Amino acid sequence: MKKILVILLLTLFLISCTQNSRAKSFGGTAEIDAPCGMMVGNITWKETQLWYSYIPMPEGYEPVTHTFQEVSSLGVIQGKYIIKESKCN
Repeated sequence: MKKILVILLLTLFLISCTQNSRAKSFGGTAEIDAPCGMMVGNITWKETQLWYSYIPMPEGYEPVTHTFQEVSSLGVIQGKYIIKESKCN
């Protein structure tokens, strides 16, 4: 019975966490699609919140995929964010 209760509580806890919290606190990968025609300007963490800025793509710019990855000292829990840019059709 205790195992079921622990699994239930853990499941509820993980469901209630935001994608940011899970990637930063527990490791794993999260993805963001940038608005079309916009490229990544800057990205940073403020506590548990991920802040990022977009700037308009210059003419001739080819969209890229940015990977921001944490490197922890123990190498156990490492979060990764993938931000995909795209052109407007």
